Amino acid sequence: MTATAPTRAAALAPIASAERILTLDALRGLALLGILLMNVESFTASMLDAGSGIDPRQARWDWLADGFVYLFIQGKFWTLFALLFGMGFAAMSERARAAGTDFLPLYLRRVVGLLAIGLVHALLIWSGDILVCYALAAFALLAFRNAPLGALWPIGGTLNLMIAAMLLLGTLATFVAGDLIADAGSGAADRALRASEVAAYARGSYAEATAMRVRYFFGPGMAGLMVFVPMALGLFAIGTWFVRSGAIVEPQRYRRFYSVLLWAVGPLGLAITLAGLVIDSEPLLIDSGMGGSDMLGATLQTLGAPLMSLGYLAALVRVLQRGARWPLAFGPAGRMALTLYLMQSVAGTLLFYGYGLGLWGEVSRAPQVLGACVFFALQLAFARWWLARFRYGPMEWLWRWFTYARRPVLLKG
Repeated sequence: MTATAPTRAAALAPIASAERILTLDALRGLALLGILLMNVESFTASMLDAGSGIDPRQARWDWLADGFVYLFIQGKFWTLFALLFGMGFAAMSERARAAGTDFLPLYLRRVVGLLAIGLVHALLIWSGDILVCYALAAFALLAFRNAPLGALWPIGGTLNLMIAAMLLLGTLATFVAGDLIADAGSGAADRALRASEVAAYARGSYAEATAMRVRYFFGPGMAGLMVFVPMALGLFAIGTWFVRSGAIVEPQRYRRFYSVLLWAVGPLGLAITLAGLVIDSEPLLIDSGMGGSDMLGATLQTLGAPLMSLGYLAALVRVLQRGARWPLAFGPAGRMALTLYLMQSVAGTLLFYGYGLGLWGEVSRAPQVLGACVFFALQLAFARWWLARFRYGPMEWLWRWFTYARRPVLLKG
């Protein structure tokens, strides 16, 4: 016992920098940039308008920026991030399995820690949180931790197809009974909620904004979790396959597989997304004007996003296999993804909300996108500076401390 205990403890310690998978760090960094490009619009508009398509009334550059984000970014990078979260949880599970220890207590502490961070983020900082969704999906992932390797793709695909089928049924119902839905009074409720958001976020105090965040979380936020948690769970299952199969660690053994993702799955996702764009480039999902074309356009966007994210993953793996080093420049951001994600929300709300600089609704899409890129470049520089001195980002350090029930060494020796 005395001979094996140190080995097992070391195996379950926070992972050292030399052991990290550089591809995962690069992917996380790029995904973090995509998430910021997607989220910046929702820092300065109602959360009910998130993902509402391309506004044709904008100036040319704003329209182009809006179209680029909607087509190539919207929905694609939170799904990529979900794949990466699944890979991270699976990697921890594999390390625990190799150490011959019970992974469950460690896993539960990690997920509870993530849920706590997500709740603080959603209720006290910004309503667009995704961490609560990831934490709930991670709890559910326990049901599949002993699933055979060959079952993980069918599980992941089925869960995402179930959500697509549910949305398509909603689309059909909207086509058939659109007038009944329009007359049900939901439009007035949506408009009232949007007006409350604008009042609280654009002009309200921090206390008023926080009260609105709580109201949103227990209203539309809960409804959104019913859709996004199963999607995230499916993506977690697929991410688990990438780790357990060795496809992310030894991609050279899976060249044909990555070629299929790059040249078939990714383009299929783009084709589905383009079809949704042709059907309705500005889907209206609230108010009494919602129709079948709105629902179908948004449904196709939701269906195409995870396919495109798999294509993005394959493209980056292929680029790295061919010797390109530029993706690795995003690695420091990937190692501090949780810290930088929360930092984005703090900065975005302080810039646009009434209790900050109060720029709500005053910055159009092109400057939003440009500003997001500049801010991310500053974040990347900060991450490099920080990691030259410390082993972990500040939030990653706290999360590891809670997970492993002992304080990790923060300063580099």
